[in-house]
Amino acid sequence: MVPTIDVSALFGAAGVAREAADRDIAAAAAGIGFLSVVGLAPHAPLGPEARAALLRIFTLDATALRRLWRRKFAPANPNVYRGFFPLQPGNVTAKEGIDLGPDLVYGACVVRADDPLREPTPLPHEADLPGWRAAAAGYYAAMERVSRALMQSVARNLGLPEQHFDAAFHRGLSTLRLLHYPERDAVELAGAGAAAWVEHRGERR
Repeated sequence: MVPTIDVSALFGAAGVAREAADRDIAAAAAGIGFLSVVGLAPHAPLGPEARAALLRIFTLDATALRRLWRRKFAPANPNVYRGFFPLQPGNVTAKEGIDLGPDLVYGACVVRADDPLREPTPLPHEADLPGWRAAAAGYYAAMERVSRALMQSVARNLGLPEQHFDAAFHRGLSTLRLLHYPERDAVELAGAGAAAWVEHRGERR
């Protein structure tokens, strides 16, 4: 089972609570290799209101949204990796989403034209979605703070100075992916085949 770890102590001073969180993170990393975290408030914008602010991207009209599509789906668009991917009929995972890069927070200084992982993130015009860019940038920056706290815990567990990994991840290549799974109608599900269904607590879903 993936452990759930309260990481709130990682954002405070050294002490018994932080040492306990460090031990729990080390055990998860050395064991199953995954962990879920709680205790991020007030260090990250979480909750229904923050979530709704980010997911407004999926309310854009079709024309504005198409400008954000990856080249794979809109050949005239320049972006290869960053940007929006629409629903793909026949795909078992019926989702749409957008991948956002570090330029969301740091601007052109982290962009490189010859590297798809550093290409500019196509973003909606502010007039089309007022306040969305600021909300997305705030969330991205908060998740970087969380990641830094986790990597500093890993460094302490390895007997290294806690800032050992900071420079390697400074303004790095992290991707923030926002996803939307629209409700699937009966007609679509009827043609999706058995792979679209699971049994959960005795119910077919």
